[in-house]
Amino acid sequence: MGSDNVIVVQAIQKEFGTKKVVRAVSLTVHKGEIFALLGPNGAGKTTLLKMMTTLLRPDAGSITLNGFNTVTQSRQARHQFSVTNQAAAIDQDLSARENLRLFGRLNGLSAKASRFRADELLTDFDLSQSADQTLATFSGGMRRRLDLAVSLVGRPQILFLDEPTTGLDPRTRTQMWHATQKLVNSGSTVFLTTQYLEEADQYANRIALIDHGALIASGTPNDLKKQVGGQQLQITIANPQQVVQAQKICAAVLEQTVQLNGQTIVGPLKGIDGPPVTELLTRLQLAGISISKLQLAPPSLDDVFLKMTVGKN
Repeated sequence: MGSDNVIVVQAIQKEFGTKKVVRAVSLTVHKGEIFALLGPNGAGKTTLLKMMTTLLRPDAGSITLNGFNTVTQSRQARHQFSVTNQAAAIDQDLSARENLRLFGRLNGLSAKASRFRADELLTDFDLSQSADQTLATFSGGMRRRLDLAVSLVGRPQILFLDEPTTGLDPRTRTQMWHATQKLVNSGSTVFLTTQYLEEADQYANRIALIDHGALIASGTPNDLKKQVGGQQLQITIANPQQVVQAQKICAAVLEQTVQLNGQTIVGPLKGIDGPPVTELLTRLQLAGISISKLQLAPPSLDDVFLKMTVGKN
């Protein structure tokens, strides 16, 4: 292991009764990267995250955070990270500014540094105008932004984000990611679980995909897309009454199952050579089917997720 491996998970297992929830998962997270853990509901993401943050004890395997074992050195391990989940940890009796200054002091900042950091985060999360109001006046989105800001106060070396943007509006999601990337740029490491695949695609340096407690695949977003293979052919049919017939023709020519999205047929290409597309267009023309749009597109992270998880046992 090199010093760049901030998080090291080795053959972690967890059972509840007779059910294996996490099955020999191993992964490493490097210093200064955003690492996303993806998987369907019930895949074991939350259980794995709880073991990484010392809330659950693994049945087998080991986890180290900056070299500290989460079981035998749990106190030191807890000093390495901050964690944000969907439950707010803010004090309802304090204002936003007071909450941030308090958590700054709890994280070892001086009074002056905690004031500066509070002002910085209030600006980052667009809370400056409401900084001194009671939290009773805050909307749900404002409370969520404050909770995220609190987790960043001490500039943690490792930040665990459990579904951090669930329920947030697009503007707040953008603010949260801006602040998170500032933290990463300063050398911190982020471990993320999210239901928003486009976020993982846009922000994560690497991704691990788990299903039924087992690691299915890992790599950069582009690496995972390459594993799905080829490009996606997207054909929009002009006449909605011809869509079903066109779908059958596409499936026959491509020798693949194709998906239907409204009047658009989406199917994988084994390669980007011309003959399959040329043959397909000829077959559609002979059937009298008009096309309003045709394009080739790389597979999305949604395609990766669906192909690698659906139907797995």
